[in-house]
Amino acid sequence: MKKKKILIIGGTGFIGYHLAAKCKKLKWSVTSVSKNKPLKKRKLKNIKYKICDISVKRNLSKLTKNKYNYVVNLGGYIDHINKKRAYRGHYLGVKNLFNAFKNKGLESFIQIGSSAEYGTAKSPHYENAKGKPKLIYSRSKLLATQFLLRSYKKYNFPVTILRFYQVYGPRQSFDRFIPMLIKACIKNIKFPSSHGKQKRDFLYVDDAISAILKSLNNPKCIGKIINVGSGKPIALLKIMKYVQKKIGGGELLLGKIKLRKDEPMIIFPYLKNAKKILNWKSKISFNSGINRTIKEYKKQISKFS
Repeated sequence: MKKKKILIIGGTGFIGYHLAAKCKKLKWSVTSVSKNKPLKKRKLKNIKYKICDISVKRNLSKLTKNKYNYVVNLGGYIDHINKKRAYRGHYLGVKNLFNAFKNKGLESFIQIGSSAEYGTAKSPHYENAKGKPKLIYSRSKLLATQFLLRSYKKYNFPVTILRFYQVYGPRQSFDRFIPMLIKACIKNIKFPSSHGKQKRDFLYVDDAISAILKSLNNPKCIGKIINVGSGKPIALLKIMKYVQKKIGGGELLLGKIKLRKDEPMIIFPYLKNAKKILNWKSKISFNSGINRTIKEYKKQISKFS
C-alpha cells in the first residue's frame, strides 16, 4: 500500500502543527507550506518544510512538482486590519491553489473556513445561512468558499469546506484568548477582558484534527460546507473563572474591554451535517480539553514564552 501524501498549507501554524503531527503518526508523507519557518515549539522531525507565499501565483509551480493525495488549506492571516494582506492570503491564495492543483488528481482539497463567514446571522448557524460578514478577514474567507464551491460545480474539484469554531489547545499562540488567559494566571498578572457574558463555541484541537481526517477522501462531503464545533457554547466569564481557580493566580479586570456594538452575544453551530455526512462529533469536553491545555502550558510556558 502506497504511503499517503498530504500537503498542509499553513503547516507551521497551531492547527497545522497538530495535523502534521497526527499525519506523521499515521506514517504519511507530510509537506508543510508557510511563509515563515516553524517556531521552535512547533517544529517536527521528518516533515518537509517549504517556504512559499501562496498569494503570489508564480510561487506555486514549485509545489506541484510532487503528487499529493490531499491538500489541506489552513493558510492565511487572522487579520482584521490589514485589508490587502487578508484579501490576498485568504482569497487570492485559494484561487492560486485551485489553479495549481485542479488537474493534479487530488483525492481531496480541504478548505478550513470560519464561523466568521456567517457574519451577523443568528445562532445556531446552519450551513445554508446567507452570512453578510463585515470584516475583511471573514469577507475574504466567504469569497474563497464561494469560489471553491463554483469550482466544484464547474470542474468537479474535490473540495470540502470545514467551518471551524473556536479551536484551542496546546501550543496555540499567545495572541489568542485562552493562551493569553492561561499565561496571565500562571504569571499571576492582570488580565483585562470584557464582562465575559458572551457565549462562544470552543473546540479542542484534537477534535478539529479528527474532523479533517474524516473528511479526507470522503465522497459524501465533497462539495459541501460542514460546521465543526462542540455545539455547546460557554460563557467567557465561566472560562476565565475556571482557569483562574484551576491555576490559582491572575487578576481578572472584567469590563475593561468594551464589546463591539454589533458583537453577537452567542455564537454556536448547527452540527447535523458533521454527524450525518462525516459521522463526526466532538469527544473531548471543555473541562477535559482546558485541563490538558493548562497542563501543557505549565510545562512549556517558561521554555517558549
